[in-house]
Amino acid sequence: MPNRLGDETSPYLLQHADNPVDWWPWSDAAFAEARRRGVPVLLSVGYSSCHWCHVMAHESFEDEPTADYLNAHFVSVKVDREERPDVDAVYMEAVQAATGQGGWPMTVFLTPEAEPFYFGTYFPPEPRHGMPSFRQVLEGVQAAWRDRREEVAQVAGRIVRDLAERTLPYGAPTPPGAEDLHSALLALSREFDARHGGFGGAPKFPPSMVLEFLLRHHARTGSRAALEMVRATCEAMARGGIYDQLGGGFARYAVDAEFTVPHFEKMLYDNALLCRVYAHLWRATGSDLARRIALGTADFLLRELRTEQGGFASALDADSEVPMEGGVPGEGAAPAEGAAPGDRLHAEGAYYVWTPAQLRAVLGERDAEFAATHFGVTEEGTFEEGASVLRLPDTGTLADGERLASITERLLAARDARPRPGRDDKVVAAWNGLAIAALAEAGAYFDRPDLVEAATAAADLLVRVHMDYHGRLARTSLNGTAGTHAGVLEDYADVAEGFLALSSVTGEGVWVEFAGLLLDTVLRHFTAADGTLYDTADDAETLIRRPQDPTDNAAPSGWTAAAQALLSYAGFTGSGRHREAAERALGVVKAIGPRVPRFIGWGLAAAEAALDGPREVAVVGPDGDPATRALHRAALLGTAPGAVVAVGAPGSGEVPLLEDRPLFQGRPAAYVCRNFTCDAPTGDPKVLAAAVSGPGQDLPPPHTYDRR
Repeated sequence: MPNRLGDETSPYLLQHADNPVDWWPWSDAAFAEARRRGVPVLLSVGYSSCHWCHVMAHESFEDEPTADYLNAHFVSVKVDREERPDVDAVYMEAVQAATGQGGWPMTVFLTPEAEPFYFGTYFPPEPRHGMPSFRQVLEGVQAAWRDRREEVAQVAGRIVRDLAERTLPYGAPTPPGAEDLHSALLALSREFDARHGGFGGAPKFPPSMVLEFLLRHHARTGSRAALEMVRATCEAMARGGIYDQLGGGFARYAVDAEFTVPHFEKMLYDNALLCRVYAHLWRATGSDLARRIALGTADFLLRELRTEQGGFASALDADSEVPMEGGVPGEGAAPAEGAAPGDRLHAEGAYYVWTPAQLRAVLGERDAEFAATHFGVTEEGTFEEGASVLRLPDTGTLADGERLASITERLLAARDARPRPGRDDKVVAAWNGLAIAALAEAGAYFDRPDLVEAATAAADLLVRVHMDYHGRLARTSLNGTAGTHAGVLEDYADVAEGFLALSSVTGEGVWVEFAGLLLDTVLRHFTAADGTLYDTADDAETLIRRPQDPTDNAAPSGWTAAAQALLSYAGFTGSGRHREAAERALGVVKAIGPRVPRFIGWGLAAAEAALDGPREVAVVGPDGDPATRALHRAALLGTAPGAVVAVGAPGSGEVPLLEDRPLFQGRPAAYVCRNFTCDAPTGDPKVLAAAVSGPGQDLPPPHTYDRR
């Protein structure tokens, strides 16, 4: 019989709707039930594509005796962290403060007043590697609650007080200066992995926000060190197993320092951010590799994550089913205990990995040998059970010959016949905002109108389904229906960023208007008097602490994303109020950036834009005029950090940046302004290109692209 999760819209919660655990969604009613029964609350937080969340679900939450014990002694609450990032952030802060680490699934025990008193992540069904079993944890917590209730209450109260007293090193109400940004560059240089690319050791995540900062720093200063860190990291990721060599798109992270073996889940935010980074690397250098990866990632987004309603789904699972033959799984997967003929098991990476025998079965001997060499498939394997993750270990050419194209096509067709990873179909506003920006820019750079059309369709969905007339956003939707949870700061900031990027590409001023509505909500409901920002609105549900975090996680922090969007909006409109709010918000980057730049890359990138101006470019001319298009393209390809581009017919008035910008000598013209000073108008794309590029631009870059 389904539990209370059956009516939820989160695919993750729906995965648990048939558990024998009597799950509740996060709600006042759940805590009221805990108070009525006098029992603690088990809070379990995860997400649909989380491998270890699935493991713990199969081992414990689908186990009848474990479920019976939970139902008798706890009120169990299940939360999708992607749907409720505020709940996740508050309790993850407590977990990390208490244990020094965190992760998902997150397992927290709460009082009926939602105060945490015991923490963990994954717990196995039996004691393992020094970890207690989940049943042991449950029995220990229940015994403490029964026999030492007063002590538990004291611990919970102390934790809540400690969280409330934690403060941020806000710093000055002004953005970092050139010296601060140079210090951040030096700190990154010390942490850079010169051998394998990226920063730090294993596990290694794509450093998308840091790469954006380095590209902007290179453009502003000409720093070759900054550009080389981007080039080396982007090539290492593109050649590694973290990038899907057959179907495009990036996995969430690599378990090793070499980007060889990924954790196979694919997230929308990673792919949106990396699509944009590679497009910007191409814009700066003309790199064929960067162009190929940017387009491969964009095509992955459209092919694998686009929903029927025009938005983009959140993620693909790491796991997929492996058919059983005579009780034995296919190559590359370990048999499940007690597996019987006809059974199916889930295995991480099963959809993506290959053995030499599997290559031979699809390609024949000669082509299989070629493919094994090209993609690094060995008899020993790079993953599990002799399987290999496809990568490009050869440091030679990346050009696709006819033979390689044929091999890739056949392997992709064979892989498509395998059981596919599950897809989390919910549309998250923030991550769709990131995808809109990436696809709009990639479409403009590479003459791919289909990408711009996809970005526009996603933006339309956000306005129609997620956004109300007062500029308030719903966090998620599913199948075209908005969810019930309010948007958080990152939703407003990233959607505004996407709308502004889309306006730059399409020339449609309505997207600037929509961005303004969202950013006015940020100023009214998310911003404190001193310029600091909160992750939740002032009228949002009250939790044990109002979350506030300026540091990046896997995606940009809402705080610094808002600063960037406010800065860009000020460029489009001339609004001093939005410019001042952006500069106050960037004060935290001055405090944190020079010390721990890896954790505030988006803020450093925004600070580069603030230091550069940012440059405001108005292109005026008749729509469809070749001269207008040439100027518009030159403006979009400029590498000046955070440049703002508006295009439209003279006198259109859709965007304030275009006001009082006439044609120049009767022909299309471009105006470039910076720090309240404007250059003379020009009708020459080469002059414009120089005006919107910093000393780091390799002029003229080989901005060519393959139309095949």
